[in-house]
Amino acid sequence: MYILRSALNRSYAAAPRSLSYPSSMGQQRSIGTSRGSNQLSGTFYEFRSYVIQPGKVADFMKLTSDNIHLRTAQSELVGYWSVGIGCLNEVFHIWKYGSYKERSAVREALANNKDWQQNYISKMLPMLLSQTSEIVYMVPWAELGKPPKKGIYELVTYQMVPGGPVVWGKAFQKAVSAHSNVGYCTLIGVFHSEFGQLNKVHVLWWHEDGDHRASGRHRSHEDVRVVAAVRDSASYLVTQTNKLLLPTSYSPLK
Repeated sequence: MYILRSALNRSYAAAPRSLSYPSSMGQQRSIGTSRGSNQLSGTFYEFRSYVIQPGKVADFMKLTSDNIHLRTAQSELVGYWSVGIGCLNEVFHIWKYGSYKERSAVREALANNKDWQQNYISKMLPMLLSQTSEIVYMVPWAELGKPPKKGIYELVTYQMVPGGPVVWGKAFQKAVSAHSNVGYCTLIGVFHSEFGQLNKVHVLWWHEDGDHRASGRHRSHEDVRVVAAVRDSASYLVTQTNKLLLPTSYSPLK
């Protein structure tokens, strides 16, 4: 969302209201709370970020490549990236779960897996400076997409005003859809925070390469359809950040 990124540090005192989102069948679905369809079904995603000691990144990546099969045997890996622009020496990965019970069972199984603990965890932890975890849900009007071919990814994180999607969801959907529909970038997913910093939305985009991203950014600034769509959503923004993600050889999303 290129134009939306330039509208920062503005807030809007909006009262909660019931919003309608179009379903995939073209019907209208009323969302009167912050719950989405994924929350009701139980499916959620875990975002994990590790910051690695400078000089240890190559060792960490090799160790992970050699042992990732032990981890993916327990739950579904959506994507695994190194950060190209943003926080340096960082890796970012997304895991999918059907329930919190499943996640607890996976964590227990990994804790009791001697190969995982001895061959990976004991060697990996000394390389790290920090770890963070965030639980997110896919918003009800989006689904996990697939890239058309190999490329790069951009994770854009928006801190929205308090109130949740019931306050800013419709305007935000309109802004994201405008960028996606005109073809300047490919939408992979839109995620709303559940555990972590609240009222946060992550939008994951795919680009063919950095130059195509730059070209799309410039064209979107001149597209009246995009400008009109993001005008309202900018009023709900507090802060925003982005990072460029480079897929690893073992990432399902290339």
